[in-house]
Amino acid sequence: MFHTDPAGPDRAAVDVTAAARWLDGQVVRTPVLRSPAIDRLAGARVLLKAENLQAGGSYKMRGGLYAVSRLAAAGHAGVVAQSTGNHAVAVALAARRYGLAATVVLPVDAAPTKVAQARAAGARVLLVDSDTAERLAVAREISDETGHPIVDAYDHPDVVAGQGSASLELIEEAERAGTPLDALVLPVGGGGGVAGACLAAAGRPIEVYGVEPVGCDSLARSLAAGRPTPVRPVPTIADGLRPSCVGELPFAILRSRLRGVIRVDDEEIAEAFRLLLMELKVLAEPSGAAGLAGALRLATDGALPAAGPGTQRQRTVGVVLTGGNVEAELVARLAAPARLREEVPA
Repeated sequence: MFHTDPAGPDRAAVDVTAAARWLDGQVVRTPVLRSPAIDRLAGARVLLKAENLQAGGSYKMRGGLYAVSRLAAAGHAGVVAQSTGNHAVAVALAARRYGLAATVVLPVDAAPTKVAQARAAGARVLLVDSDTAERLAVAREISDETGHPIVDAYDHPDVVAGQGSASLELIEEAERAGTPLDALVLPVGGGGGVAGACLAAAGRPIEVYGVEPVGCDSLARSLAAGRPTPVRPVPTIADGLRPSCVGELPFAILRSRLRGVIRVDDEEIAEAFRLLLMELKVLAEPSGAAGLAGALRLATDGALPAAGPGTQRQRTVGVVLTGGNVEAELVARLAAPARLREEVPA
């Protein structure tokens, strides 16, 4: 994990604006989408940042590329990473771009699509226990043996800054269109993406929310406890949102900036997945669709923020669709009519 001193992570080292400026032209500037059907369900204007169309299939490419580029410039010959999937893919692709060796540590039950993508990018792939602490321990051993630095999925300032650039693009595009965001909603794994979103939204009247699957709610429990608190993640279709503990750097940012955490179950995530697929013809992985599930839950609970003081304009909610790397079998199961889903085993 990244630490600057014994007091803990350095939030000042996370510069989302600088990351966005560097990434401009280096990654895909993904479109912002809108669906009248989704707007009606939410009772608000919902702007969806389609990072499922990003290089590598997720917004993790932003943080991975930014961090690896800086390590390459510093003369490092290789990098090490651990994640549930998308971050490992991003680091592997970034390492290939800069001619660096890459070793990535994934859980044994990682999505085969993500494992295959990391290998195809030239990374050495190690499959270990699903527990985040175990993966981190293996990554540290490899780093000690090779001298290659760890590009941590959650606790690296350049990764958090890079992930935050997706939210900054969404915020700025909404402002240019005359529909500034009232709320911004992102899925939470280790917390780096939503921490970057909070920094991107700083100084603006935007409420930022994180979304966690029920039973994989380390961030919610950490905020309640006042310190990073691990959980034993339960099975969920959102495989990218299963880290056992929120990162220390994200937690240091989120504890005073995040408006709240929304817990959603697998059926809510599946319904958001189907809405994206059928209404927008967009294929997002369940982890990426969780942000929309959270926004719809926020609307159902009547908790959406007002549309700015003294205005009568429609509320605008931004959602980052964080990834699109999903197994074909899962797509078929989630997209099937309810009767067929009940007949097909998980």
